[in-house]
Amino acid sequence: MVTAFRRAEQLLEHRRPLDALKTLAPLLEVEPEAASVHLLAARAYLASAQFRRAEAGFLRVLEIDPADHYARFALGRTLQRQSRLEEARAQLRMAAAMDPRPEYQEALGEVSASIALRRGA
Repeated sequence: MVTAFRRAEQLLEHRRPLDALKTLAPLLEVEPEAASVHLLAARAYLASAQFRRAEAGFLRVLEIDPADHYARFALGRTLQRQSRLEEARAQLRMAAAMDPRPEYQEALGEVSASIALRRGA
């Protein structure tokens, strides 16, 4: 199990998200409650522009572990990529409140600015 997970991580690092997903498929069946496996799969879906699947994956991680600030951040980014800015902002606000990392703050600012521009247009 660990070997397959590490292999999927490497594939994703090397920008091969579809191969990572193939490697993760058996793990998702065997480890349905493993947040780390779902998180890696959701990241691979996001990297391959499968936004609905990425969204479902990040939501699954948050079902398992509601305190996962990275999953919340990544969900916000996924929603942003789908132009669902209000929903994205809500997730990014929570992520930034849970952990005030600069990248979370920047993403929140970016989405908030996009919403302001949209309202002004």
